Parts: sequence; C-alpha cells; structure tokens
Amino acid sequence: MIQRIAHRLKRFTKDDEGHMLIEFAIIVPVIFSLFLASVEFGIYSMRQMFLDRGLDMTVRVIRLNTGVDLDNNGEVDLDHDTVKQMICDNSGFLNTGSANNCDTTLRLEMVAIDPFNYVGLSEDTDCVDVSQAVNPPRGFTNGAEHELMMLRACVKFDPVFPTTGLGRAFEKDGAGQVSMISMSAFVQEPV
Repeated sequence: MIQRIAHRLKRFTKDDEGHMLIEFAIIVPVIFSLFLASVEFGIYSMRQMFLDRGLDMTVRVIRLNTGVDLDNNGEVDLDHDTVKQMICDNSGFLNTGSANNCDTTLRLEMVAIDPFNYVGLSEDTDCVDVSQAVNPPRGFTNGAEHELMMLRACVKFDPVFPTTGLGRAFEKDGAGQVSMISMSAFVQEPV
C-alpha cells in the first residue's frame, strides 16, 4: 500500500503537464484572503484611531470644563447623550454610513474610581446590540473636583468583508456587528 502511494507521488512529481494550474488554484485564494484581511485590518485600525481621538478630545473638554455651563442654560449638562454627541463630533470616520452611525451604535460608561481601593470596570462591556431591545446605558455618573474617573466607549460597526479573512474571525453580535472599545482615565480639574 505504501509503495503504491510512493509510486504515484513520484509519477505525479515527474509529470509537468498542468502543474501550474494546481499551484495557481492553491496559491491565489491564499493571497486573495491575505489581501482582504489586510484591507479589513487597515479599516479597523483607522476606526480605532478615530474612536481613540474622539474619546481623548472629549475627555479633555470634560476634564478642563468641570462645573462650566457648556450649553449656556445655567446647568452643567454632561449626561450620556451629550458626551456621546461630543465623541461622535470629534471622531469623523465613525459617523459615516447609515448602518455605522455613531449616534446609534456608541455606548458609554463613566464611573468614579477610588485610587486607594481600586475596583476596575466589569469585564462585560456595555455595548449596543441593535438586534435586541434598547437598554438604558449602565454606570454613567459625573465626577466631582479631584475625582478619578474612568470612561469606556464601545462602538459597533459592520465589517467590510464579513465572510472572509479577518471579518469572519471577528466576534459578532446578533445583528452581525463587531464591537470596538476605547478607554480613558482622567481626574476632574477644580473649578
């Protein structure tokens, strides 16, 4: 049995008729998959960069404007929707496309952290799942002066190539969207 297999393999290696077709059929899908994965990774990296930029610019405004009336209505209004809108305004690429609208797919968590008795954020990130019922955001509290705060943003997006390469490897929710997370810690400045 082994001699038969060895004999056929020798015959196959000596036969040069149609050998380029076999190599082409094996190599081209691999190269094409690598190309699609690199495009998906590049777009993912760009989205991550814009989310980090938007979060950092918003954290700077929050940190430096503690107690300042941003809306000129006599109140300090840094609720979930206001901070979310600030992040979406500062992260240009995330706010494009109808399915990838930052306003509907971004969810925030902001909690005060005790630096002497550190308890981090939960492992379970609060993200939007458009295939399920709408839940209110969990854990969003404004900080006081000199208080250490942690802000975590989770945005959902549709992969460019969801069935090949990196797009297939992403963990997706019920709507086929992928989550991207960014975190920032800051200390509220005194007024």
